[in-house]
Amino acid sequence: MAESLQNRHELRDDVAEHRAAEYDIDPLFVNRWSPRAMTGEPLDEEEYLPLFEAARWAPSAFNNQHWRFLYASREDDEWDTFVDLLSDANQAWATDAAVLAVIVSKTTFDHNGEPAPVHSFDTGAAWENLALEGARRDLAVHGMAGFDYERAAEELDVPDEFEVEAMVAIGERAPPEALPEELQEREQPSDRKPLAEIVHRGGFE
Repeated sequence: MAESLQNRHELRDDVAEHRAAEYDIDPLFVNRWSPRAMTGEPLDEEEYLPLFEAARWAPSAFNNQHWRFLYASREDDEWDTFVDLLSDANQAWATDAAVLAVIVSKTTFDHNGEPAPVHSFDTGAAWENLALEGARRDLAVHGMAGFDYERAAEELDVPDEFEVEAMVAIGERAPPEALPEELQEREQPSDRKPLAEIVHRGGFE
């Protein structure tokens, strides 16, 4: 593991071809992207549970920690249940993941039962922590909206006060050639909008 975690404070060569930060930030933020190509090999718990540990430390309103992660590894009886939730387009590649997870968030506050308007916002912070830790470990981590939300809630027994947010595929990275041909040319980091387009001093311009 020490070898796989070394040099994480350097911008990866394959990322530098497609991305450049406008200001000096830790390269980890730029190195994180969403690969689809995975080997189909299982991961030990010690390799993927730290991603959930990173998610655990995200900030949240009233420290409510709205996020929950429901997951299955390739060895679990529930694996096929998670795969079947995916859209056909995502099944084409995500079946090579080592872990599939459904992210849900608690829509109410624990201390008073009132609606928590920022539950999705806070759960998104936990997801980002997970994704960054995956990037630090050179794992493929890919969030997905292409799945059946209603079936996920039903088949995974999600309580009424929780909302299904997203799915995530986690696995060992593979070369682009492992993907279906139509996805291979898309297997590269995407760029970002200029800072001036997303940040406005004062009101929305």
